Amino acid sequence: MLKFWIPVGYALFLWWFSTGVILYLDKRPRRTYPWSLLGASVVALLSLLTLFLVRDSDSVAGAYLSFTAGVMIWAWMEISYFMGFITGPRKAACPQECGTWLRFWLAIQTSLYHELAIVLAGATMVWITLGSDNQLGTWTFIILWWMRWSAKLNLFLGVPNLNEDWLPDHIRFLTTYLSKRPMNLLFPVSVSVSTVVMCLLVESALDLSPDGFAGVALMLAATLLALAILEHWLLVLPLADAVLWNWAFDGRASEQQRQAKQAPDCTSASR
Repeated sequence: MLKFWIPVGYALFLWWFSTGVILYLDKRPRRTYPWSLLGASVVALLSLLTLFLVRDSDSVAGAYLSFTAGVMIWAWMEISYFMGFITGPRKAACPQECGTWLRFWLAIQTSLYHELAIVLAGATMVWITLGSDNQLGTWTFIILWWMRWSAKLNLFLGVPNLNEDWLPDHIRFLTTYLSKRPMNLLFPVSVSVSTVVMCLLVESALDLSPDGFAGVALMLAATLLALAILEHWLLVLPLADAVLWNWAFDGRASEQQRQAKQAPDCTSASR
């Protein structure tokens, strides 16, 4: 495993830094949002161009470029949603005494347009890299999409840590569609399946050279999946995970999160 310390370290840094940048930009005044989206759009377009240029590259550099491009395109998706540019037709809190299935349908409406945008972006990436030697960027995007939906479903069904303070004020109503519970039945399935896939990727990578495209690509994907699994665990463990991005929150979020976890739980378990 140590022979792959460079791709592991790079994936870890890119995940940590890109997440922090998104959180930092989300917490800025809303007047800055158009400029943030413009900058992110330029990066996303350059990333799509990068996917095209390296799609036939089976070099280590090609693996890193494709992986980075996939993460940057996903970052654009996150920014466009949390800043409120692409969301869904519903922009209101969940009604009181709303049944589970109705709550689920209304929750889908809060992000329907964004989900369609993700499908369009994913289809574009598949089209660009289909049949090519280097599809890592596309698979990176798919891993992030898959784990995002897993996290959203777990938040809907119920977890202890909803991370409400991470959301900008204008979309804080989304928390009314979530449930605060000690655990839900999907969580162990989500984590177990993802962990098995991650272990298979690592096992395959360890049989390959750390100086070759295939080994580096598999380890980058495995590390990203491992970090997504970690994010799942942070939904249920009593840890102030925002401390990882104190610089993005100006030191405020970790203290707020710590206080929230020490406060009595007054959230209704019916949601």
